[in-house]
Amino acid sequence: MQNTPLRSWRTVGMAIAIVSTFSLLLTGCEAPLDLEAVRKVSELSSKRTDFYQAMARNQEVIVVSGNDGVLLTSEDNGTTWNRQTLDSTASFLALDACPDNSFIALTFNNQIWHGDAQARNWQPHTLPSQEQMMTAACAPDGSWWTAGSFTTIQYSTNKGESWDESSLDEDAIINNLQFLNEDQAIATGEYGMILRSDDGGLNWDYAGYLPEEFYAHTSYFRSMDEGWVGGLNGFIYHTTDGGQSWEQMPAETNAPVFGFIPGDATLYALADNATVLELQSSAWKKISESDQPLYLRTGLLLPDQKLLVAGGRGLLFNLEIPMALAASKD
Repeated sequence: MQNTPLRSWRTVGMAIAIVSTFSLLLTGCEAPLDLEAVRKVSELSSKRTDFYQAMARNQEVIVVSGNDGVLLTSEDNGTTWNRQTLDSTASFLALDACPDNSFIALTFNNQIWHGDAQARNWQPHTLPSQEQMMTAACAPDGSWWTAGSFTTIQYSTNKGESWDESSLDEDAIINNLQFLNEDQAIATGEYGMILRSDDGGLNWDYAGYLPEEFYAHTSYFRSMDEGWVGGLNGFIYHTTDGGQSWEQMPAETNAPVFGFIPGDATLYALADNATVLELQSSAWKKISESDQPLYLRTGLLLPDQKLLVAGGRGLLFNLEIPMALAASKD
């Protein structure tokens, strides 16, 4: 039997713990759901056993990915959904749309699934690294990227036929990866690490560190200078100098923050307890009404000033932005 380095067991174990924590927390909650008034999907499409982790869209379809190889697709901005289950029992960790309108999706067993523009046909591509990959992104030039434990970064320029790999040789997990343009990219990870690339991801350097090694569950950068990270206890930090310094922002929640949704003129954050926050001036205000013990993980802004959000226990619904807030952006 091949020996596995202790480092690999630790990082894989941490990755498993991240996923398992959500499952144990949510499956242990038996509080009745009271969200039928806002639920926009049929029980045949979305099930209470679903745990959604990522969402992406192209010009034709919205795709939501979850556990056990489950994908939901909508061609009408989330009014109706079609359910499909890929030939995999692995959970999806990340999902992104590519410039050619196809999709890539990362599963927990280190595979990248490539879907066509209609998200109907998917093909798996096994990643070469033994390190656990935790995030994926499609770059503006169409190349596929993944990142994960031991600061490992992999990319393919030929649709998964071959891969190049690099590492900063740090025993830390990269869990967020974002391309801002063809040259610039940002990654955040364990121990408050902030990485940047100015050559399309070929080389990475340290941009800074979060206060007290804060673990960022999620991050979003508007530019290489300005960005936000979210994590435990409702903490959201803001930087305007590319990650060299950070300021904690007031937020109307103590729940862990798991995702950001960029809007036309503002930014939204998703958290546990079905919480949605909006950035108003220099503080985060709660705009959702539900306090159900279910996490929200991913979402996007729809054309009709609604947020489409998804999370645990099949939670998938449209949230209308309050009119006063919407009017203030005009």
